[in-house]
Amino acid sequence: MENAKLGTKAVWAGEKDYLVHGATQVPVVLSVAYGYDDLEQWYEVATGKIDGHIYGRNTNPTVQSFEDKVKILEGAEAATSFSTGMAAISNTFATFLVPGDRIVSIKDTYGGTNKIFTEFLPRQQIEVILCETGNHEQMEAEVLKGCKILYLETPTNPTVKITDIERMAKAGKAVGALVIVDNTFATPINQTPLSLGVDLVIHSATKFLGGHADALGGIVCGKKELVEQIFHYREINGATMDPMAAYLMLRGMKTLHLRVCQQSKNAIALANYLKTEDLVEGVYYPGLEEHPNHHIAKKQMKGYGGMLSFSVKGGMNMVKELLPRLQFANRAANLGAVETTVGPARTTSHIECTPEERAAMGIPEGLIRVSCGIEEIDDLIADFKQAFAYVNRG
Repeated sequence: MENAKLGTKAVWAGEKDYLVHGATQVPVVLSVAYGYDDLEQWYEVATGKIDGHIYGRNTNPTVQSFEDKVKILEGAEAATSFSTGMAAISNTFATFLVPGDRIVSIKDTYGGTNKIFTEFLPRQQIEVILCETGNHEQMEAEVLKGCKILYLETPTNPTVKITDIERMAKAGKAVGALVIVDNTFATPINQTPLSLGVDLVIHSATKFLGGHADALGGIVCGKKELVEQIFHYREINGATMDPMAAYLMLRGMKTLHLRVCQQSKNAIALANYLKTEDLVEGVYYPGLEEHPNHHIAKKQMKGYGGMLSFSVKGGMNMVKELLPRLQFANRAANLGAVETTVGPARTTSHIECTPEERAAMGIPEGLIRVSCGIEEIDDLIADFKQAFAYVNRG
């Protein structure tokens, strides 16, 4: 398994130890508790001296198989999962931050993450510095002043901006900061931040990892000593992944490599097409050579992913005209699924923010986020063409 390629690992990794009775698929273990006739063995499992399970809030065999698969794909020492992606983020912050600490990040993080930065952490007397995304010099200067955590999201949601992971990891290490990257958009198929010097990688597993929009989950991977601290916080505070969700994630991840490769191909083709539409003001995709940090993306990513965004003339009024005309796209607040999904930031990534807050983050009301699915690209482009043709006639 160690020498296998990512596509093979996505199918096989993390499952063998959990197969029972000759089954070829990991079972859904729904037991809340696990019994032991030998009380000493029970005690050793409970205290972590030997492997095993005692209670579902702590660990579960199906969940552990999912964690092992992601751990292997990310090249991590350990991984621990959560009920949602935001639970993974908030529990990680809660594990390491205390009043008086300082965290440095970027302005363009996902709306929920941004709310933690602007609303919840300041209440706990934690200083939050949000830098212009892509301004590495500004970030380095702020990190040099000292920080407990350097938190990055690259590519960003929904503006798909890029940060140089290796460069910022070095800056963080120089001051003893914990460097964390949200790798949801890229997935381990396209980007492995741990190999670039990062301490922890976070995913909203709900998105590309699961891939079928039918299960919620989050996961953190990285150094064992760090993950164990996060696990301890999570097992006490209770944001546990459901075993059925873990099963659905495992099933979805068997096609992760295939899906992400197809979604990446669709995204670059759709991005190039959108550049030809007169109603489109700008197209944002790291695979485009004109993307401001394409050179960085090319260096640190194996592929550019299935996410893109574009802005249209006429703002929200045009968005309301265009999106309902699409036949092969769900208008919904999700991404990473096998079906193409579209939506403006005000109802998807940054629904928690005011128009003024979105504008301050460089997110215009006429910005449309597109999560490319695995459909035939000719059909996707034709669908967008007929939608633009309709609004142009109007």
